[in-house]
Amino acid sequence: MTRILTIFTIANLFINTTYAAPHSTLGKGREYYEKRGDIVWEVPTQKKVIALTFDDGPDYTKTPEILSLLKKYQAKATFFVVGNRVEKFPQLVKQASLEGHEIGNHSFDHPSFQNIPRTKLLNELTRTQEAIYKATGQKPTLFRPPGGSYNESAVNICKDNQLLMILWSWDQDTKDWTSPGVNKIVNKVLNNVDNGDIVLMHDYVHNSIQTVDALKIILPELIKRGYSFVTVSDLISRKEKAGQDIRVTH
Repeated sequence: MTRILTIFTIANLFINTTYAAPHSTLGKGREYYEKRGDIVWEVPTQKKVIALTFDDGPDYTKTPEILSLLKKYQAKATFFVVGNRVEKFPQLVKQASLEGHEIGNHSFDHPSFQNIPRTKLLNELTRTQEAIYKATGQKPTLFRPPGGSYNESAVNICKDNQLLMILWSWDQDTKDWTSPGVNKIVNKVLNNVDNGDIVLMHDYVHNSIQTVDALKIILPELIKRGYSFVTVSDLISRKEKAGQDIRVTH
């Protein structure tokens, strides 16, 4: 009986932290939204820059370790934080911001956005904006939907609230939230890296330090290859391909 309860408890920890490939729920896909500048997956550039992103934090053990590694390698990153965790650990969000990292909105309770009512979606955004502002004195300009799911309503609400929706390069989903093994995380990044990539990782993964251990290999290796690490907003500012400006417009 104890074993059954333990399994049930562990399973419940992951109910609100599951992920799918980023997709629209209304049939309008990447080409439509990318051309309009509504959503960013990656940034065309000839410069050897990439954006590391970390979702679902802050976490009181792993976030400080990641911040320490980023500082060691003079790397900047973007943290897409969950509002209720910001309220628990505001000092970590403040530290990340003070150290030059970008803070993005990742909803308040990490619900599925596939069929979320408009009022709840707006509440998820605004509560997280307020929590981040209270911790850092700044409101984010970037939003990443939980699981990468979005629809027309979510896109429009983001634009109405001066938020740009950010997803990730399709070949840079490390799936570190599944604890696949350090080598798999490392190989996913190193074997697929390209200029302008947005890499999906997590600074909160239940009972796993694989992301931290993978970064210890990824960061020095990519620096050796000539890459530098910037925030998502910095990456967007380096966009070079003419005629496809990224902007928040209707």
